[in-house]
Amino acid sequence: MERRNLDECDADRIRKILLLGVEGEKRKTYFEKAVYEAEIDYEFCDWNDFLILEQREDLKHCIIKIDAPKWDSFILNDLDKLTNQYKKALLALAKQPFGAYFNHPIDILELLDKRKCKQKLIQNGIPVTEPIFNSFSQSDELLSFMRENQLRQVFVKPVTGSGAAGVSALRFAPTKNKIVLYTCAQLLENKLINTKRMHRLEQDKAVKFLDALLKLDCIVEKWHKKSSCQSRDNDYFDNNYYFDLRVIVQDGTIDYILPRLSKGPITNLHLNNLSIHFNELNLKPSIVDKLCDVCIKATACYPRLNSIGLDVLLEKDSEKPYIIEMNSQGDLMHKDVYGSNTIYRRQIEIIKNIMLNGYI
Repeated sequence: MERRNLDECDADRIRKILLLGVEGEKRKTYFEKAVYEAEIDYEFCDWNDFLILEQREDLKHCIIKIDAPKWDSFILNDLDKLTNQYKKALLALAKQPFGAYFNHPIDILELLDKRKCKQKLIQNGIPVTEPIFNSFSQSDELLSFMRENQLRQVFVKPVTGSGAAGVSALRFAPTKNKIVLYTCAQLLENKLINTKRMHRLEQDKAVKFLDALLKLDCIVEKWHKKSSCQSRDNDYFDNNYYFDLRVIVQDGTIDYILPRLSKGPITNLHLNNLSIHFNELNLKPSIVDKLCDVCIKATACYPRLNSIGLDVLLEKDSEKPYIIEMNSQGDLMHKDVYGSNTIYRRQIEIIKNIMLNGYI
């Protein structure tokens, strides 16, 4: 970001935080808690009213934080339509004369596209879960590719969407012609419905689901085996749990790391998976250093984003970190907000620094 000369343009100085978000959401509640503790001038605008911003003349005094809108459909077939609406809104916001953006809308837009984000990380030498850049329109094409390339496991994901929407883990044993698919979506009346629980599909049911999923714009990735947790005294915590990590990087600093545990291939917490404190993993300092280094370098690819949530796995045996995906609006961590609210307090520190130094 570029530094203003405050002596010359003090009249244009940023004085207020404007949050664009959704009324009643926890993101708003706990961000506001941090705002009020800091006693900063603050305003909220609901996504339902965001067009009003086009009529405002005082936006040059505001730094805007953009939270995601609330999707009004659980049908995955509506993803493209909903995402396109959101993209248009972000493009419109980018044209508004705000004093500053906490996360720039154009970069938020780019991270919505898992394929484009992954390509950028690869170009910058960041280790990522390996994408297969072939295009597959039906299950036969994908299964043939897996057979020819001796791939036994892949992930299939809609290019847009969050919260594991449509994410599917596919296992294929060609010699036995056995197909198993794990997903938190269901195919009902030819529509893909996002749910909050895991489903296991085999053979014809898996193929039918996969055919429907591949009609969406999807990215296919090789399945990297995740590290498992070490045995503990806790009854729930054993070597049958695999984990990945949600890492929050803000202004170039790692502010929070949350391990997510699952006995299955999808770890999202809304699927009733477990989370623990990072230090309970007892990782070697050298592994933690590599993890932090990869995350900092990945976020440096997007300097106009002050806060990014990264999903990262440590590969089994090697414990090498790989970026699964990045989210410019992945800052809500329930363990944190119900505790010290570290993440949102740090955001306020960053915003106060922007106000003080006049960044635009």
